[in-house]
Amino acid sequence: MIEVSAPGKLYIAGEYAVVEPGHPAIIVAVDQFITVTIDSATKNGSIQSQQYSELPIRWTRRNGELVLDHRENPFHYILAAIRLTEKYALEQGTLLAFYDLKVTSELDNSNGRKYGLGSSGAVTVATVKALNLFYDLNMDQLTQFKIAALAHLAVQGNGSCGDIAASCYGGWLAFSTFDHSWVKEKQKTWSMSHLLSSDWPQLSIKPLAMPKNLRLLIGWTGSPASTSDLVDQVNQSTQNQSEKQEAYQQFLTNSKTCVEDLIDGFVDGNVTKIKQMISKNRQLLADLSCITGVRIETPALKQLCDLAEACGGAAKSSGAGGGDCGIVIADQKTGILPLMSRWEKAEITPLPLHVYHYRGGIK
Repeated sequence: MIEVSAPGKLYIAGEYAVVEPGHPAIIVAVDQFITVTIDSATKNGSIQSQQYSELPIRWTRRNGELVLDHRENPFHYILAAIRLTEKYALEQGTLLAFYDLKVTSELDNSNGRKYGLGSSGAVTVATVKALNLFYDLNMDQLTQFKIAALAHLAVQGNGSCGDIAASCYGGWLAFSTFDHSWVKEKQKTWSMSHLLSSDWPQLSIKPLAMPKNLRLLIGWTGSPASTSDLVDQVNQSTQNQSEKQEAYQQFLTNSKTCVEDLIDGFVDGNVTKIKQMISKNRQLLADLSCITGVRIETPALKQLCDLAEACGGAAKSSGAGGGDCGIVIADQKTGILPLMSRWEKAEITPLPLHVYHYRGGIK
């Protein structure tokens, strides 16, 4: 049996702007995981995921294609990852096989509600990593990222794939997305092998070292949010109005400057500068809300952040906002018990998460 895990993620800064090529974000992998196991099978295979149902969905092959026996398919990301990884495997001369694939997740709470830790990205990455071992493909991290990114975009249609990068690489990352139009155009005519071995314009994935005196705290508002839906709302609100488009372009410029300064803060180990840029990024997201009419910082997220700031931290929403988590950057010397107490009174759940780094390539 093969067993592979991929970590969840949290955005630290650069949200929304990061969907535009060349605009950086900082993302961190956290120690909650989605695990994929693969067992060899004969004649047919199965896919089972506790995220949707304990009942497996049966599949077989018809004319070389994987076909589900069930009409409704809740496993879009898994299937896209399988399809693209196996396409690459065939190009490498690998014979396809049957297998039973099972997914277990720590990225939801006990009631099945998502924390906003990037479960769709993590399950895509874990599936690619597991198949890489199953078929003995010897793919490096970048190749696995690219296949997972292609699979994720095939299903979601928007987004930066920053969550894919965090799940693939682990740790703290400075990330800028690739030119999606270029990749989609080349995908029409190039082989998978050629596409995966080529440089993708504007893609940048760089590890960052966390300053020793920095503390990361995470709070959960208890309200789930849809990243793809919120990104769609922002895109739609700025498309056909020149005034809004101009303001959005200014937001992109300001976000890029802010996150680049934030990256410098990490490079220099300057926690004060990091906190300043986190607060600035929070304001930039508030500006984006005014431009688009999309509520990014909910009342619960506002309370989470305001309480953190009152206790000496710098805080903001994480990811698309609209619910889910907020993050706090504080000095190690800052006492956190007063904040934890205030959060709990406000029905904000502190999440006991830590930054996750891969050791030896696979958990």
